Amino acid sequence: QVQLTESGGGLVQAGGSLRLSCAASGRTFSAFTVGWFRQAPGKEREFVAAMGRSGANTVYGDSVKGRFTISRDTAKNMLYLQMESLKPEDTAVYYCAAESSFNTRSVYSTTKYGDWGQGTQVTVSS
Repeated sequence: QVQLTESGGGLVQAGGSLRLSCAASGRTFSAFTVGWFRQAPGKEREFVAAMGRSGANTVYGDSVKGRFTISRDTAKNMLYLQMESLKPEDTAVYYCAAESSFNTRSVYSTTKYGDWGQGTQVTVSS
């Protein structure tokens, strides 16, 4: 099992930027599919972005496409989410997630990921 720890959340004005980080211990990010999800109060957890094992394939949720970028540093075993042009509707707790073992579930589904971080709050003010 991998332990995931997010950081980098905070309060930012609309139009601003933030970079979230996720540190992994126990396994390397290059060994499994990883993703970012978010959950706003009273709403279901929403897919944000994912990266495949090779790092070559990335996918994004429609609401963040063109504004957010997922990346990783394999040497540091870190996963990142660069968020640009932030909007108030991006306000949520953001979670880093990792596939516990290989499976064929959709990358867009929370069920693909068995390991989760504790989350980091992002608040975008208007």
